[in-house]
Amino acid sequence: MSDNVVKFERRPKPKPPRQTPPWLKRLLVAIAIVLFFLAAFAYFSLKGGPAGPAF
Repeated sequence: MSDNVVKFERRPKPKPPRQTPPWLKRLLVAIAIVLFFLAAFAYFSLKGGPAGPAF
C-alpha cells in the first residue's frame, strides 16, 4: 500500500481556558489595597510628612 492516502480524523478538543476563581480575585485585590496603604505609610513616615507650609 502507498502512504499517499488522506486520513480523516477528528480534531482534538481544545482545552478550555483556565479561569481564576472569584474568591482568589477578591483576595488579590484585598492584598493589593493593603500593600498600597502600607507603602504609602512607609513613604510618609520615612520622608517625614508632606512638604510645604501647614495651614
